[in-house]
Amino acid sequence: MNIKMVLLASAAAFAASTPVLAADAIVAAEPEPVEYVRVCDAYGTGYFYIPGTETCLKIEGYIRFQVNVGPNAGGDSSTNDSSWDAVTRGQVQFTAKSDTEYGPLTGVIVLQANADNASSQETILDSAYLDVAGFRAGLFYSWWDDGLSGETDDIGSVVTLHNSIRYQYETGTFYAGLSVDELEDGVFKADEAPNNVGVAFGIGGTAGAFSYQVTGGWDFDNEDGAIRAMGTAEIGPGTLGLAAVYSSGPNSYYSSAEWAVAAEYAIKATDKLKITPGVQYYGNYFGGSKAVPDDFDGLGDAWKAGLTVDYQIVDNFYAKASVQYLDPEDGDDVTTGYFRLQRSF
Repeated sequence: MNIKMVLLASAAAFAASTPVLAADAIVAAEPEPVEYVRVCDAYGTGYFYIPGTETCLKIEGYIRFQVNVGPNAGGDSSTNDSSWDAVTRGQVQFTAKSDTEYGPLTGVIVLQANADNASSQETILDSAYLDVAGFRAGLFYSWWDDGLSGETDDIGSVVTLHNSIRYQYETGTFYAGLSVDELEDGVFKADEAPNNVGVAFGIGGTAGAFSYQVTGGWDFDNEDGAIRAMGTAEIGPGTLGLAAVYSSGPNSYYSSAEWAVAAEYAIKATDKLKITPGVQYYGNYFGGSKAVPDDFDGLGDAWKAGLTVDYQIVDNFYAKASVQYLDPEDGDDVTTGYFRLQRSF
């Protein structure tokens, strides 16, 4: 037997004496469970559960293109004295809701971006507030932001978005509330600066085809206040709206005039077309500037008339056109208007 045969025999003997070990079984990792988005119908349409939570979220907003027409439509005569100006806006709103022992806890964030052109743009926090058990705190619009459905009425504050805290009691057809508002960017007397606080109230509701609202506010820094009443009623093919406002003196809640009355009639011409003529008369008219006089004494009256047309092109997409004519006793008459396209989602 030669050396080659010895080596082969040794290798065979070693292999025969070595126990055969089974290979470890390969176990495939199970995929992580996927939690698909679930619809939340507890608070109305459009809500879904944030995965892994019991919080419901709704995302909505709109895209708007608008062309403004009128003297100095660009807003700054030093850079744009054109009689027309195109602007674009994009707005998105996030609303989160969840159940608590005190009722739904709501949080709202509204982001708004406005573009006058490619280089002149701004993005703002349009609202951000929390709401639970009737209490609301944060940055939100006051009752003075409400108005008639047309574009003619001028019965609200120069600035209606405030850091505020309020309580509002609500039923299905009635509400009543009280708010404390920081009026830091409201109106101010000529020799002062805007840095004050106000208290406002709102009462309103519906009764069949009739709706009503009474709003008041007291501006502590200017030591003046205002009160306003509005009502609408379905009459014939449309809705009649009436409003009246009185101000004891220029203040952050109302400063356009000492008093004013407004009326409109929103005609539902078709399912898609609404035509709204409106008129307003001002007693002791001042206008919309933030720097105001001490009182309304010696100011002339003014009147305003306008027409607004709304047309729904398709679902969530509509066009609006508005033209307004203002004739103040102490100034030149002026005609303004705009055309708007808006897609909501």
